[in-house]
Amino acid sequence: MPPVPFSLWSPALPSGPRTLLALACLVLLAGCQSLGYYAHVAGGHARLLGERRPIEEVLADPATPAARREQLQAIVEARRFATQDLQLPANASYLRFVDLDRPFVTWAVFAAPEFSVQPLLHCFPIVGCVAYRGYFDESRAQALARELQSQGLQTWVGGVGAYSTLGWFDDPLLSTMLDGGVDAAVSTMFHELVHQKLFVRDDTAFNESLAVFVEREGMRQWRRQQGWPEPDPGAQARSREFTLRVLALRDALDRLYRSGLDEQRMRLAREQQVNAFRADYRRLRQTPGWRDDARYDRWVASGINNASLLPFGLYDQWVDAFAQLFDDADRDWGAFYTAVESLAALTPEARAAALSALMARQSARTSSNSTSNTSEAPGGIRLPAPLAP
Repeated sequence: MPPVPFSLWSPALPSGPRTLLALACLVLLAGCQSLGYYAHVAGGHARLLGERRPIEEVLADPATPAARREQLQAIVEARRFATQDLQLPANASYLRFVDLDRPFVTWAVFAAPEFSVQPLLHCFPIVGCVAYRGYFDESRAQALARELQSQGLQTWVGGVGAYSTLGWFDDPLLSTMLDGGVDAAVSTMFHELVHQKLFVRDDTAFNESLAVFVEREGMRQWRRQQGWPEPDPGAQARSREFTLRVLALRDALDRLYRSGLDEQRMRLAREQQVNAFRADYRRLRQTPGWRDDARYDRWVASGINNASLLPFGLYDQWVDAFAQLFDDADRDWGAFYTAVESLAALTPEARAAALSALMARQSARTSSNSTSNTSEAPGGIRLPAPLAP
């Protein structure tokens, strides 16, 4: 059996980015360190598979709390919608439930050099190279972080709430997916089912941007079908604003590291940049809309370093390009996926060029509407209406 790539969702990562983890058969591996890691991942996944219960069984169990039963019923309906309306895979994924006794299912370790915002890569068969390594045991993740720190690298460890085997197994619904509410669980399910439908090796930005677009558009359509209001545009606008600010900090540090300054001066300048970012965030939290939005407080207060900046921007680089492609397909999911498959078949260079062209068209359309059709997103962030999620 070939190695199995994973896609994971992390509520602990700001903006809800996803990461990748690889699982492989032990017979394909060489080296004690690799063998131990893959054995850990394989064992962790096997334990989860053994704990699965059909959702229908959980719903019928008198011991199931009413609130949990209501959540699971919504998941059943959303899973049906994903297949029938969004044309996502019709398989047994997310039809079984695992109630975990911990806040996260896995922990992801990110690392980067002290004077670079480029990640330390970990390469696996099939999935390719990714910027993190995941563990089912937090102590193992922390041990790797300490080992990497001893080598002079900066590290960051984030808890992960859900993962997908990209269709290799029937993935269960996890209690950690429901910790953020039904919307969080449904959007995560949509996202991971997209990875099961299509996955391009060594192109995280393509894979994640596609999944994020389908997730967001799918949530709009699903909530509309349920007769519920659309997802809060203010929360998504604030998430976008925060991500842009973090990316600006990362770009500033990248320029600093390339400046040729000596290490002592770079460390001082980095500290000043991070302190300025925190001060700017404190001011932002005092503006309307942001006063009640504490999602990013913990991350900002933590030890911001090159590694903690890595997850940002990896998951929404091409989202607007896919939005344009969806419009080009007359908002028909079948035609959209056909167009996506054509993009996936291109060389990496040609694919990036095509996505850039789609982005430019989307941006031009947005700009043409911005002078006459803007919306004030909650929180005082002005976005052109077509961009407001």
